[in-house]
Amino acid sequence: MLLSRDRLREGARIGFEFVADMDAITDRFVEDFFSEFAAAKKAGRDKVVFILPVGPVGQYDVIAQRCNRKNFSLRDLVVINMDEYLTSETGGFIADDDQLSFHGHMEDHFYGLLDPALAPPPEQRIFPDPHDIENVPEALRRYGGTDVCFGGIGITGHVAFNDPPEPGETCSDEEFANLPSRVVRLSRETRLINSVTTSGGNVERIPEFAVTVGMKEILESRKVRIYMNRPWQAAMARKILHGPMTAQVPASLLQNHDDVYFVLSEIVGELPQPRLR
Repeated sequence: MLLSRDRLREGARIGFEFVADMDAITDRFVEDFFSEFAAAKKAGRDKVVFILPVGPVGQYDVIAQRCNRKNFSLRDLVVINMDEYLTSETGGFIADDDQLSFHGHMEDHFYGLLDPALAPPPEQRIFPDPHDIENVPEALRRYGGTDVCFGGIGITGHVAFNDPPEPGETCSDEEFANLPSRVVRLSRETRLINSVTTSGGNVERIPEFAVTVGMKEILESRKVRIYMNRPWQAAMARKILHGPMTAQVPASLLQNHDDVYFVLSEIVGELPQPRLR
């Protein structure tokens, strides 16, 4: 049975709260970004390590503007971006000027907007690298692990590009939870929904391959903060919050995490009931 919005907290296996809409999601992300950075510094962290997503977009412009306005330094921030599209299974990153490029987006909407004196140094701006796949684990060892993993949830329940095992693929829940950073072939469902949200349904425009941080790196983060704002996330939110832990719903594995919290827009609380339109 699908739980109504008012009953969604009953027996939920992960703490969460509702906010009004996408603007409120952005505001909350920004506030969490600054408060978690301050908390990590107060706890004595020399470098603060965040795993960050790109989408949904909007938050990094606001963060950069606030830093510039308040002269707030992010020199001690280490950014590990979750993932990036690739040109092929053995290829490199898509071009920075591609409208789908996460590298390009971070430069245009974050790093390039920050006063250079306040920005994380280039060596602290890290993407998983398909040709140096140990670069993220090495960075985490060097900087003492991840303080907070921020993220969203895909149509398959993925966090980053950790899609569930394909039909016929053998992978236990434990094996899936220990998957490291790697190159992945994106699921058909992920490519389809990404085409809806970014390219008017032009699924051929969405790359087949990507590089991603692994479930291992995500689950080893000290804190995890998840933000959900899409109407098509309503059914998946219920599976994550109330369903069993299973690799078939990757984000459900967060139920075992010691410090995880979800922020949902009101539209995600709506019952995912069918209707013709």
